[in-house]
Amino acid sequence: MKKLLIYIPMLAGLLLLNACSFFELEAPNDPNNPSLGSVSQNASRTQVQNLVTGLESRHRDYVFTVTMLYGTMGRELWYLNASDPRWQTDWLGINGRTATANMFGYLPTYQNPYFAIRQALTTIDAVRNTNAFTDQEKNAVSGFAKTLMAYQYLVVAMGQYDNGIRIDVSDLQNPGPFLPINEALAQIKRIIDEGDTELSNAGTGNFPLRLTSGFTGNGFGTIAALRQMNRAIAARLAVYQQDWQGAISAVNSSFYNATGSLDAGPAHTYGAPPDSFNPLFFVLNANVTTMMVVHPSVLRDTIPGDARVRTKFFRRTAPVAVTADGTSLAGLFQDRRFPVNTSEVKFIRSEELALILAEANAQLGNTTAAVAAINRVRTAASIGPYTGATTRDALINEILFQRRYSLWAEPWGHRWVDLRRYDRLNAQNVDVTIDRGTIFRQLARPQAEINWDEYVKNR
Repeated sequence: MKKLLIYIPMLAGLLLLNACSFFELEAPNDPNNPSLGSVSQNASRTQVQNLVTGLESRHRDYVFTVTMLYGTMGRELWYLNASDPRWQTDWLGINGRTATANMFGYLPTYQNPYFAIRQALTTIDAVRNTNAFTDQEKNAVSGFAKTLMAYQYLVVAMGQYDNGIRIDVSDLQNPGPFLPINEALAQIKRIIDEGDTELSNAGTGNFPLRLTSGFTGNGFGTIAALRQMNRAIAARLAVYQQDWQGAISAVNSSFYNATGSLDAGPAHTYGAPPDSFNPLFFVLNANVTTMMVVHPSVLRDTIPGDARVRTKFFRRTAPVAVTADGTSLAGLFQDRRFPVNTSEVKFIRSEELALILAEANAQLGNTTAAVAAINRVRTAASIGPYTGATTRDALINEILFQRRYSLWAEPWGHRWVDLRRYDRLNAQNVDVTIDRGTIFRQLARPQAEINWDEYVKNR
């Protein structure tokens, strides 16, 4: 994937440097691509194309750590890795460990999304300050960039949660304050809505620049389809804001089709070097000590005959086993979703949108619509229609159960996020009996961010 990545040290939390050099600009490592200065004014179409391709690449950099870490904390999976016990001790919180700034391996959930956000901001600046594009084309590129930018802000917000996050990062030497979670979500909504407005003023037909097959191969190569993708992400955000009517409206404006494929949606693409392989791919039944395995509680709670279990989980002939800090962990089932190491990874799908529709309608008391959306998912899973109670609480319980299996190990950590937003991060829902771990509510603010704010206060 040829790309222009703008290598700017992001927030203090991204690079553990001396305070005086946190926000210095670095030259790009690729001499064949233009410098930051050369794209800020009168960028060529080729230069903006490289920025967009670089944005697509940055957009996928969160996938491994967010899937593995957030999934581990929600106990939908274990990431077993014998190379370093901290993959288990720190990520599971074994023997009372907590989520501190010294937690092993969590920083990519923070720094990688901000790198993508900075790439998006640079792309927007470049396309807005050149005569190489028409006004409609500028709106298309800017609207696309803001859509991905909003998505990446949400990644950070889901990890940091009550810590708040920085939204204003346009001036690297004077970043904005940390906003509380609700204010941050409101600002993310502003950004995603701005992207929608710009895409609505971008004309018709195809996107003016080249996108990877993760978009074009899945039906998202046109302005109209990218706007539908924008609304799908807005629907996810709306349920986090408990804006139930807004969630329904967003789903109705998205690519969701009540009779279409539940797997429809845009994807991150991967390839052989110099591109990157799919980080979630593991060879089936490989004799290894590094593997993402299905958490035992997920297997325990399945409904007999659930097609999702058959299609997503592979039973190994021998378990993957590790021991960390005196705790033995073993996984007999691994992920079978990806046939090869270059398989794409969907980052939002119609199945999630169906369950968002179910949840929002349940919250609003629209029982018939909620059950219809639930049954859309249950029918696809071959487990028959819902026959339980139709009270709000009963429907939400059912929806959270279906989300657990429909959205298992997708690059978001849905289970952990869902339990937190319904105040269910407890031993009843997060089984720590085997790993003797900790139930985490959020990750720690990176120490370098704390150091930066202290430096600014005293300079």
